[in-house]
Amino acid sequence: MPRKIVLSFLVVLLAAGLSACSVMQSTYQKKVDEADTLTKRLAALQKKYDDLSAENTALKVRNERLISDLSGMTLQKDKLTTDLAYVTGQRDKISADKEELDRILRSKSDSLSQTIFELRRKVADLEAENTRIKAENASLAKAKEEQVQKVSSTYENLLDKMKSEISQGQVTISELKGKLTVKMVDSILFDSGKAEVKEGGLEILGKVISILKDVTDKSIRIEGHTDNVQIVGALAKRYPTNWELSAARAINVTRYLQDQGIDPGNLSAVAYGEWKPVAENDTAEGRAKNRRIEIILVPKE
Repeated sequence: MPRKIVLSFLVVLLAAGLSACSVMQSTYQKKVDEADTLTKRLAALQKKYDDLSAENTALKVRNERLISDLSGMTLQKDKLTTDLAYVTGQRDKISADKEELDRILRSKSDSLSQTIFELRRKVADLEAENTRIKAENASLAKAKEEQVQKVSSTYENLLDKMKSEISQGQVTISELKGKLTVKMVDSILFDSGKAEVKEGGLEILGKVISILKDVTDKSIRIEGHTDNVQIVGALAKRYPTNWELSAARAINVTRYLQDQGIDPGNLSAVAYGEWKPVAENDTAEGRAKNRRIEIILVPKE
């Protein structure tokens, strides 16, 4: 009995030992598996750590680059801020200049408009004045034409009246640009060395006067001319030079025209002496031409 108990106890112990061994073997295997798992996890974690370290290094480099870029952008921002302030100042200045320019342009525009208005008014005045001047010129041209016709009529009448004297070379009548000239040699009016008009001369002057009485729109100038032969002897006491002789003859003719009814306001006497010759004085014929009285009709001043 006891032996069986012992054997049973031993069997139990053996079974327990085998069971314990089985349990221990199972636990060990589990630990081994856990260790492998942990090793694998550790390896994975190490790899992840290495990856994160590399990524961290890259991030640091990128961060430093970003910091550098940020610093550059900050400088650029400061420059842009300065430029913006300058541009803003320039814009404000430009705006102020524009306002001033607008004000000047408005002022200039107003002034220009006023100037244009004044110029238009002046143009209108000038056109009116031009029209008036044209009408006045037309009137003057007509009056001049009438005067020319009157002078031509006087010229024709004198030619007709003095045919005999003209044919004998004692009288020359000319007309040029409204100026009519009657030249009479001194011998038909005066005796030699005399200034008083002789009877025959009065008759000739009468022919001229009959025509001149109808001329009221002209001035009548009587000119005395001589040759260059100097006055000598007793006559020189009365007429020291040819000036005095030509003046006396011109005055006497003028006075006679007045006595015959010619308006003295239209008469004038001029003495030229020897200083306006119409021919050479070195021949008797030339000197005879220079000794003359000229009756000239000219427009009134």
